[in-house]
Amino acid sequence: MPNVKRLFVTLIAISTLLMVNTAFAEEHVWRAADGVYRYGNPAYGYYSMFVVTDEGVIAIEPVSSTHSKGLLKAIRSVTKKPIRYLLHSHNHWDHSKGGQVFRDQGAKIVAHEEAVEWMKANPHPDLVLPDEVWTGNRKDIVLGGKTIELHYMGMNHGLGMTVFLMPKEQVVYIADLVTPNRVLFSIADFNIKEWTRTLTEIEKMNFKTAIYSHSHAKEPFGTRSDVTQTREFIEDLQVAIIAEFKKGTSFYEIPETIKLSKYEHWDFYDEWLPINAWKMMFSMEMGSFPWRHVPAD
Repeated sequence: MPNVKRLFVTLIAISTLLMVNTAFAEEHVWRAADGVYRYGNPAYGYYSMFVVTDEGVIAIEPVSSTHSKGLLKAIRSVTKKPIRYLLHSHNHWDHSKGGQVFRDQGAKIVAHEEAVEWMKANPHPDLVLPDEVWTGNRKDIVLGGKTIELHYMGMNHGLGMTVFLMPKEQVVYIADLVTPNRVLFSIADFNIKEWTRTLTEIEKMNFKTAIYSHSHAKEPFGTRSDVTQTREFIEDLQVAIIAEFKKGTSFYEIPETIKLSKYEHWDFYDEWLPINAWKMMFSMEMGSFPWRHVPAD
């Protein structure tokens, strides 16, 4: 009888553990559309997208091996179908590491040539080079009746920046260019002029649901309004800076003088608004940077 009791307790413990693990995976997965899912742990602030089709799975944004293992677990909580593709949005290490997790699953890793050139020149122990390099401004991946449009968006942020659009499902995946409900992280590798151009182009895309690599919103999915609000913040900050110049405010006092009450409910408003102002002022004073020559197609 004691053995039976121990067996019963053990089975309950195993069952509970499985339930906890399943719940852990599922609580980090949100369904955006038929076969389209968002994955990410809010505690870490990075989100990926994966698409389940009749012929396999397409994963977008590996982030790191730790994140990718969680993403793989999340995918397996939804389907056992093979993972056919892993897609990169751009070059930055904090988004492009972890690919080996999906290569081990047989996935083909895909990235824009500009991102791949940088990856080759800047190796990292957790970064693997893509298997397929694409060029130009547009590539489509079709799998199991679902289409993902890969749109290269130019020199806005990082290298090879790609926005992923599913036209039928009207879902878009956007990395770094938009972070809902948070002041811009504009101190690193953003060309302001190209950034606003890109946001305007994204606003014209046909989508209803947006999945962002970072988000401080309470809702798991965003909309076109998040893109618009980001563009308007950039424009409003520029207007405010120009107004201070015209009033004669010292260049060095402007970052602490500017207030944009329209956005004071955004996260990091107090901490990052001055940093945003410094970045914007340097861009307005010196011209657009970073910059590089991009040959015509």
